[in-house]
Amino acid sequence: MSVNIDSRVVTPGSDDLVEDAWHLKQEINRQEGVLKQRYDFFTDAYRRSKVHCYIREGELIGFAAVRRDGYILFLAVSPDFRGEGVGKQLVARVAEDHDTITCHARTTNENALQFYEHLGFEIKRRIDGYYEDNGDAYYLKLGSDVGIADKISDLMRR
Repeated sequence: MSVNIDSRVVTPGSDDLVEDAWHLKQEINRQEGVLKQRYDFFTDAYRRSKVHCYIREGELIGFAAVRRDGYILFLAVSPDFRGEGVGKQLVARVAEDHDTITCHARTTNENALQFYEHLGFEIKRRIDGYYEDNGDAYYLKLGSDVGIADKISDLMRR
């Protein structure tokens, strides 16, 4: 990852960078048709989460909003910075605080599924009609039963 990218943590209860995160999420939604949350749902969940952010030249280029139990509510990386390790670094940051990381991904979101599979996440189950628009999801897990510390260490060496 480029040395001119700064990291920042937004603590639960804070509005810091929430509008920037919303705009990044919406840009991804427009381009890829994923991350389809309502504004109020998104901002409420963001404010209740610990959010790991990466910023380059004042612009939010990626973030991971995480619940206390290690569930990733939102993971977003600007399309302009994909393939540079930003998403991998965000997941590694989450792994520093949690023995298990879980999330959902749309069954049709091939980019996300390939990304999570590459990191060592396993599909635990399919949930039909999970999303508001009735889209289906996979529940994914990386954790104690798959050696998260070893997986993340190996991942960061790649």
